[in-house]
Amino acid sequence: MPIIDTDVHESFSSLQDLVPYLPDPYKSWIAQGAWRGIPQPFCYTSPGNGNRADVVTDDGSPVASDYDLMRKQVLDEYDLTYAVLTGYFYPTMLKLQYGLGTALAAAYNDYCAEHWLAKDDRFIGSIQIFARDPQAAAREIDRMADHPQMRQVMLPVVDDIAYGDPTYRPIFEAADRNEMMISFHHTTHAQGPYGMGLHYMERRALLPVALMPQVISLIVNGLFDNFPRLRFMVLEGGFSWLPHVMWRLDRDYRMGRVEVPWIKKLPSTHCRERLKLSTQPTEDISAENWVKLIELMGTDEILVFSTDYPHFDFDSPNAAIPRGLPDDLREKIFWKNAAAFYDIDIPPAAASIAAE
Repeated sequence: MPIIDTDVHESFSSLQDLVPYLPDPYKSWIAQGAWRGIPQPFCYTSPGNGNRADVVTDDGSPVASDYDLMRKQVLDEYDLTYAVLTGYFYPTMLKLQYGLGTALAAAYNDYCAEHWLAKDDRFIGSIQIFARDPQAAAREIDRMADHPQMRQVMLPVVDDIAYGDPTYRPIFEAADRNEMMISFHHTTHAQGPYGMGLHYMERRALLPVALMPQVISLIVNGLFDNFPRLRFMVLEGGFSWLPHVMWRLDRDYRMGRVEVPWIKKLPSTHCRERLKLSTQPTEDISAENWVKLIELMGTDEILVFSTDYPHFDFDSPNAAIPRGLPDDLREKIFWKNAAAFYDIDIPPAAASIAAE
């Protein structure tokens, strides 16, 4: 059947790749090595240092910036219909020098358009922004929105931003007027309420706790009501937590909606109508429990498939989604829900195969 992979991480070989796309004075700053990126706050102990062990060059060096390797290992290997590029580089993690952050986001978008999107029609792009300057972020969305392969704005989840805060409203206004969707993805700075913990395993287990507040913040602060055309996706944060969030929000809304009169629907209804969650990393549960979870969500139109290429916990389409699921549900997860989210057409050949 067709497959839409909603979370594929493209990259560059080094920050120097962005130099041709940067304006002065930032061009010279990066060229002379004045900034070397945001340091990684923990060690990966997986063989590929966070990536699959086979994502390497011919000499064995790790690489996540090679289109030919990506095409071989995921695009062609699994005959993907579309792959949504979600980046490896999130300037919002930079907490000062806002001009630099804005320039880096714009440079990366131009680099991605030339070195990734232009190479394969199967790519769907994500507009990277520097969210700490919402007005500048809105201008960048306006600048990139005309690119035919750009379909969403990427909002990185860090340790100090809840995007429902009115401060960030210009970002959503720009996405709305340009008919862009919104996707959230955690960063190496995402954490739980008490930090990252003391071990990578602990920090990894906390990632859903960093993403759940974004959904709550958006609903409670009126983003779903104020922007009825926008749709929202949460990537790489699990999905079994959603029924709990829906139930708890509904209960608290019934008790306290006098405080939030701008919310016009039950939060669970908003989630069912406007929210998508990617499957990777899939919880290790049986097909029977997948079906139970989806029944608890109240709709089979929330989950979308993702591999999370090239990370070490890559989810193969052949193994990640249980074959015991009903065929119509597998189709929705693998491509129909994502096609509706991005409002994209499935190529006739793939559509005819699916029909058969």
